Amino acid sequence: KSLSRSSVRSRMSLKSPKAYNSLQKGALIWDPKPLQVKKIFEALKKGLNEYLEAHQAELDYLSGRHKDTKRNSRLAFYYDLDKQIRSVERYIRKLEFHISKVEELYEAYCIQCRLRDGATNMKQAFSLSPSTKASRESLLELYKNVQECTEDMCFIEGALEVHLGEFHVKMKGLVGFARLCPGDQYEVFVRLGRQKWRLRGKIETDDSQKWDEEEKIFIPNLHEKFEIKVTELRGLATILVGVVTCDSINFFTTKPQAIIVDITELGTIKLKLEVLW
Repeated sequence: KSLSRSSVRSRMSLKSPKAYNSLQKGALIWDPKPLQVKKIFEALKKGLNEYLEAHQAELDYLSGRHKDTKRNSRLAFYYDLDKQIRSVERYIRKLEFHISKVEELYEAYCIQCRLRDGATNMKQAFSLSPSTKASRESLLELYKNVQECTEDMCFIEGALEVHLGEFHVKMKGLVGFARLCPGDQYEVFVRLGRQKWRLRGKIETDDSQKWDEEEKIFIPNLHEKFEIKVTELRGLATILVGVVTCDSINFFTTKPQAIIVDITELGTIKLKLEVLW
């Protein structure tokens, strides 16, 4: 156990814990969620591999053009193509390192999870046995092991969050058919953990919509879902239209994701967003 923990600490001691969302003061999560982390890891790895495949295909295409250009084309165009190839190669190396780092973190996380499960099972077994001085000492040691494994898992979760990238969320408007009338004003509140986005919009006479903001960047979180709240503004009064939550696990992909969520229970008003990872 001590060898494994020192290995975890040494691999992640290059960055201050302040850099990790889950390790900020007052925000440490002492209840790791291995199943959720597994889902995020698999989605993240799949998305990174999509980016890697796309850039590898681009590199193959540029390399083919590079060979043809070398035989019969202008010298300036040849060097410009060469520059593009080098740029894509550098990006591919960064992606490969990114993927290896994510895999390394998740492997360390799984080790700590198995150690914690083993210590928990042993603690439960000792607690059912007759109480003796030796059993009490063993229980105390096992309790410390569980706490240390839990702390390491939380630390790794925070380290993994650094590698989740960014979500660029674009406002595409409300869809409500007869429910939306010219002059209506709405407020949309989007939250992901501590990150918040509040924007207001108005339905114009030509049925178009005008919003005071169009895009917001969110940093993905392992444990939080998007919370969306829509209210209608009527003078000094506000009327709640609906509140929904949206999981971000499907957003780890190369293509922009169009999201249409039902704000009301019957789906008479929907909110349309676009997310680019």
